[in-house]
Amino acid sequence: MAEKNKTFETSLMDLEKIVRELEQGDLSLEESLKLFEDGVKLSRQCQERLNQAERRIEVLLKDENGNPALQAIQPEELREERKPTIKKRITFEDDEDESPF
Repeated sequence: MAEKNKTFETSLMDLEKIVRELEQGDLSLEESLKLFEDGVKLSRQCQERLNQAERRIEVLLKDENGNPALQAIQPEELREERKPTIKKRITFEDDEDESPF
């Protein structure tokens, strides 16, 4: 389902369909997990396309009169490597005096 050739709009419609199917709750656990996985992939693809569009739009420079002017950028400039995200994990220490329960 997660093809690279899809338009942003098609990917977004597919993602919305997955969300509706998951919200209905009529699927088995395995089917739900598969759809969730597909949804995460589509979500990441859509977010990356939005990020690329944003970077293209933000390439504004002032001209000699101080007015904003759009500067063309090369496609390879859009493919900057993304840093891995660090996920935070909540942990509870075994302290009997400060138990939340």
